[in-house]
Amino acid sequence: MQLGMIGLGRMGGNIVRRLMRNGHTCVVYDTNAASVAQLASEGATPSQDMASFISQLQKPRAVWVMLPAGAITEATVNTLSGLLEAGDTIIDGGNSNYQDDVRRAKALAEKGIRYIDVGTSGGVWGLDRGYCMMIGGDKAAFDHLDPIFKTLAPGVGTIEKTPGREGRKSTAEDGYLYTGPAGSGHFVKMVHNGIEYGLMQAYGEGLDILKGVNQESIPAERRYDLNLADITELWRRGSVVSSWLLDLTAISLAEDPELKSYSGYVEDSGEGRWTIQAAIEEAVPADVLTAALYTRFRSRKEHTFAEKVLSAMRKQFGGHKEPGKA
Repeated sequence: MQLGMIGLGRMGGNIVRRLMRNGHTCVVYDTNAASVAQLASEGATPSQDMASFISQLQKPRAVWVMLPAGAITEATVNTLSGLLEAGDTIIDGGNSNYQDDVRRAKALAEKGIRYIDVGTSGGVWGLDRGYCMMIGGDKAAFDHLDPIFKTLAPGVGTIEKTPGREGRKSTAEDGYLYTGPAGSGHFVKMVHNGIEYGLMQAYGEGLDILKGVNQESIPAERRYDLNLADITELWRRGSVVSSWLLDLTAISLAEDPELKSYSGYVEDSGEGRWTIQAAIEEAVPADVLTAALYTRFRSRKEHTFAEKVLSAMRKQFGGHKEPGKA
């Protein structure tokens, strides 16, 4: 099957590679000519501009946009809407806000252009492991492009079947799922990322406690010099807290036990914020996810004004002085 790909970064490029490895053909375009040339050398059909890109696609065309969420994706979808025809499909596989999907799908439907939003998880490992995909939008377009999604997904693999799911007909076990109307795919992926924040924070705090037990403020008889690389490896083997995130943590600690190559500055992609906004709209308590998001904000500052307020109050009510202050 043929697919057009716009955006050849780490994920877009590897999606193309995984498809070509499994017999699909890809037409590729990116403003970075070197990225286009690289994939062309691997078998993709290169395009020099958007117009030639569209002309190289077979009808009904399927165009996957894999660009950063926001203005660049919006502009690209708008440009495509003026070049594509009724029956063609635009796929947004980035991290767009689900509310943008609802608006885009409605506008494109007026032109007969089908729209699919794909929440894509897998990162740089997706080329070999496959991509977990949460897919919303036009159901007929999803059905037509099923061979693409099936190829990109991890497949059943060696994961044991979930007890109680016998007889259920679903693509979920293969690692991809049609979730419903426009926006639902990115909504599910948004909450997925919010949960990811909380899981990551829990691992981070737990390992920090394990590391901190060896400090001088702890009584000598309760001071342990723990090997975090070995402990994370241990937890991967049969522990109830095992996960792929733990696998990645174990890899990092094996490579750099003290994590000296990291500053601790943590960005957020936006989906964590949108998850909290959805929780507020729905009046759903999300204490852990909210705290995890705020910790990411905190990581980007040496000290916050709020912490200065706390220090000032401690001095006023208890005479507590900051270290090194007279």
